[in-house]
Amino acid sequence: MKKFVFLGAIVLLAGFLTTPAYAGWNAKSDQDIENNIQETVNKFKESDTAMGRFFNKAYGYAVFPTVGKGGMGIGAAFGKGKVFEQGQIIGSTSLKQISIGLQLGGQAYSEIIFFKTKTDLDNFKSGNFELGATASAVAVTAGASADADYSDGVAIFTIPKGGLMYEASVAGQKFTFTPNQ
Repeated sequence: MKKFVFLGAIVLLAGFLTTPAYAGWNAKSDQDIENNIQETVNKFKESDTAMGRFFNKAYGYAVFPTVGKGGMGIGAAFGKGKVFEQGQIIGSTSLKQISIGLQLGGQAYSEIIFFKTKTDLDNFKSGNFELGATASAVAVTAGASADADYSDGVAIFTIPKGGLMYEASVAGQKFTFTPNQ
């Protein structure tokens, strides 16, 4: 019985930690997100000039201006973004993440996922796209993308925006895609 009470308390606390982040970013309208997209892309390019090769050669990409993440033992993350195909916005996307492990805190970051080919982008658009625990993102700093490459047709980059999170956990990200009307 004590295990269930303890586990329930952790889940409840994780919910309280992540709800403010989720609520804040979930409330953003599509227009707010679109306004932040170019600013986010510019920040990635300014932080690492070699990043331009991914923007120039990728068949498509998804941009998440802000992903909010928080946890204590059990964590969650959420973000909304836009999907580009050959440089044009083709729809909206959302990211959800659950993590389990040693973790405490909260943070916000931006994320871009590049798709090498049309098939890779189509896989993302199918609605069943997930990044497992083995997928790794490159934290963008000057020159970080110079040695980065695609893994299974995707390349993932992040830039921290704020917060503090101590973490040694296992997580996976799941995505949704909604095409433009």
